Amino acid sequence: MHVFVTGGTGLVGSAVVAELLGHGHTVSVLARSDASALVAEKAGAEAVRGSIADLDVLRAGAERAGGVIHLAFSNDFSSAEAVARSVAEESAAIAALGEALVGSDRPFVTVSGTPWVSGRLSTEADPAPTDGPVGGRGRAVTAALELASRGVRSSAVRLPRTVHNEGDGGFAGLLTRIARQTGVSGYPGDGAQRWPAVHALDAAVLFRLALEQAPAGTAWHAVADEGDAVRDIAAVIGRRLGLPVESVAEETFGPLGPIFAADQPSSSVHTREALGWEPKHPSLLEDLENIQA
Repeated sequence: MHVFVTGGTGLVGSAVVAELLGHGHTVSVLARSDASALVAEKAGAEAVRGSIADLDVLRAGAERAGGVIHLAFSNDFSSAEAVARSVAEESAAIAALGEALVGSDRPFVTVSGTPWVSGRLSTEADPAPTDGPVGGRGRAVTAALELASRGVRSSAVRLPRTVHNEGDGGFAGLLTRIARQTGVSGYPGDGAQRWPAVHALDAAVLFRLALEQAPAGTAWHAVADEGDAVRDIAAVIGRRLGLPVESVAEETFGPLGPIFAADQPSSSVHTREALGWEPKHPSLLEDLENIQA
């Protein structure tokens, strides 16, 4: 299958592209810069110049592909306004990609986050969160799943708070960067809140399985670690960087503070049973040992 991938040169996307190419698919990658285009081409993919704001480019990429995997997001968390802009940009991109596939029965795999449910692990049956700083992403992905009624084999791979590789990525990577900036490996509250995690190479396998197998309108959880306590994550970061580990104000984490403070463990039991997905790479706490001071 020829697959059009947005966000194909990032931490997750580069792993997804390699996974697809390694299993006989051909790939075209949306590339917003010469550097991104070079990365895509070196990986063995075709580069399609443009950004997720270029809706005509997205439509054209989707129309000529046998399937689409959408991963692109600006990841600008510097302010609430920046997050809102990023969410709005991505929502428009998802809508454009989905509309281009209507009536084709081709696969469209989108990405969202695992939901958080008070008092228990979230599951694939729980709806995507549609409130909070990034609630718009949940609304956009829910709309994409509803395209199942219009002839799109849409599915969503829900990523946990941290997708990691070589000690970097996701919320844990943000904790590391904030620790370097502030001189403290901090966590909000008492740090007992739990974050799920997955290695990027394991997540990439699930994206391929969803592309190849997922029924229309379904959601899947790329969860390897159901929930690591944030203070345990911060402890490894502090030890690797030689910094003190302590509770800090929620505001330290900017617009993501309320999300950082939430207990949000998640399960992937259904995903493993239905798609045969089985994580094989190091856990988050093991992978964080790769952090260099």
